[in-house]
Amino acid sequence: MGGGDTVNYVLLTAAAERPDALARAHETADELRRRDVNAHVSELERLGEAELPDDALVVSLGGDGTFLRAARFAHRYGARILPVHLGRVGFLLNVPSDEITTAVEAALSSSESVNRLALSICVGADPATHFALNEVVLERYEAGRMVRVLTSVDGEEYLTYTADSVMVATATGSTAYNFSAGGPVVDPSLDVLILTPVAPHFTIDRSIVVSGERVVRLLVTDRPANVVIDGRLAGALTPGQEVTVTRQPEPVRVVYSSTFELGHRLRSNLREGHA
Repeated sequence: MGGGDTVNYVLLTAAAERPDALARAHETADELRRRDVNAHVSELERLGEAELPDDALVVSLGGDGTFLRAARFAHRYGARILPVHLGRVGFLLNVPSDEITTAVEAALSSSESVNRLALSICVGADPATHFALNEVVLERYEAGRMVRVLTSVDGEEYLTYTADSVMVATATGSTAYNFSAGGPVVDPSLDVLILTPVAPHFTIDRSIVVSGERVVRLLVTDRPANVVIDGRLAGALTPGQEVTVTRQPEPVRVVYSSTFELGHRLRSNLREGHA
């Protein structure tokens, strides 16, 4: 949990392609200003032009994709992020659309947050690092061709997979692509990395869970592979190149309510066996 002084700066963000979400962001900002809150609105696609003061609060309005992009921005400034559910897919999202103002005021009255491990990813020889909250995936470059990926942890060779794709996910991302691929659902408070193959051929199809302190490498052996980070294409690797996955030095600080524990999320989002 966080501590210290509270702040009064709020940045609400939504995708330009969601005029309903942007309208809700502006309505909420107007209401917050009437309550003497320093509230601002930015389109998701223009967050790179925004700057935040220390300990600001970022509010994402949309689906999980909006939250992931806003979380990357908030993390850059060490800001807390409050996820509002205005999309179809909302497994990562906490606040319903009719409770935004109340939730923001509650967040501003306290500096509490929960820490979520995020990934730092190096792609090939590029010295730049990429941020991920959910996962990094090496997937097939050409339709009908599998990738062949050698995995290692802290320099020790693990398994070589021939598969549709191979991913490293966080506990937060365990309920995203990892779950769809048959990987385990992991309590998001756990400090772990999850290595999951997708449709592997003639090899173990179970996930491997290791400490978040480990360094995981995925080496492309004999054909190109695309690198996808939190659902966005980040580049391609040729045979002999690899991605290196470590933890971000600082966590993502997420504002969640007590009603957003794992059991509640499983029941509400996975429909109790789709009944």
